[in-house]
Amino acid sequence: MLHLKLETDPRWVTIAESNLEEILTDHAWCEQKAATNAITIITHNSEKVDLVTELLELAKEELEHFQMVHEIIKKRGYTLGRERKDHYVNELYKFMNKGGSRLQSMVDRLLFSAMIEARSCERFKLLSERINDEELSKFYYDLMVSEAGHYTTFITFARKYGQDIDVDKRWKELIEFEGELIKSYGKSESIHG
Repeated sequence: MLHLKLETDPRWVTIAESNLEEILTDHAWCEQKAATNAITIITHNSEKVDLVTELLELAKEELEHFQMVHEIIKKRGYTLGRERKDHYVNELYKFMNKGGSRLQSMVDRLLFSAMIEARSCERFKLLSERINDEELSKFYYDLMVSEAGHYTTFITFARKYGQDIDVDKRWKELIEFEGELIKSYGKSESIHG
């Protein structure tokens, strides 16, 4: 369903498990950034009522996920560390069209968002299947389902509003770009690292 070009090496789960406090902190900040991203899309496209309505719900859900991860961090006696830079997302951002029309920018932002959700979904699936921690296995399964829904939301809006753009072509280009990019990742205890 996600059509990612390159799947994460399952050994990444062992890396993630080696420092659960770090992976949980990184994950918490990913959820906060996802909520912020949805609000940014709303801010730039406030005239699109259906998009605003859906992304408000999505932003609330992402904040709920942030809270859920924070609760796990507290319960385990960990501390929510400082916000982390997400180098994967920053590199992925370079693919976005910066000089196109407002519509092209919106479609690219929606596709960029869909790609992040797709990769997060794939990583959560891997964690749910392979992590030895039963609580986190269930937690990541539930989040995997949610992230798949977010991926679908972003792709659907890109196709709906990008009628004058070859959205499928642009999505395939992004899949190719991300497939090359992800080869450099999967070696650290972070959601996209």
